[in-house]
Amino acid sequence: MIASIIFDVGETLTRDDRYWGSWADWLGVPRHTLSALVGAVVAQGRDNADALRLVRPGIDIDAERAAKEAAGAGERLDESDLYDDVRPGLAALRGAGYGVHIAGNQTARAGALLRGLELPADSISTSQEWGTAKPDPAFFARALQTAGTAPAQTVYVGDHPANDIVPARAAGLRTCLIRRGPWGHLWADDADIPADFRIDSILDLTAALAHP
Repeated sequence: MIASIIFDVGETLTRDDRYWGSWADWLGVPRHTLSALVGAVVAQGRDNADALRLVRPGIDIDAERAAKEAAGAGERLDESDLYDDVRPGLAALRGAGYGVHIAGNQTARAGALLRGLELPADSISTSQEWGTAKPDPAFFARALQTAGTAPAQTVYVGDHPANDIVPARAAGLRTCLIRRGPWGHLWADDADIPADFRIDSILDLTAALAHP
């Protein structure tokens, strides 16, 4: 019986437009160029940060991120970055008695910004805060520890097969692929992806869990 749901962040709860747009502006390339490169590297099974390395070979991403922050061009998240179904969807799940948690590959600053939005969730955590990132099994072990439920009682919801669905399944969790963002749409109908559930909206999840 499912007791907890853990949500990815980028392109599951939040749009990534602002994030990649700010990087394009910082590196001085058209936004479409960087967006297309992100899609290309991920479709090749590479880290999306490789798009930045293609634009600026040899880039020190951590140093550039710090420079962006110092220049006032650092990470920003507000209500406009959330998909429209996030608040009502998370609230519906909590109302149905599920534990709701958020854990993704984000910076500590992103975690603070997300907590500042006061989303209807029991916990909000990021990979930088934990010191481990998806798809490392340690990330999912920490997520389960935070949720406080057994793997078979826990669903991980995400848009990316390689970072979300496959490693979560390997860790024993149930999995849910959301058709959202480039990766969710690209792989939504791939029968080889081991997703227990497939949804178009977070609002669909309560019903999906009730009729597995």
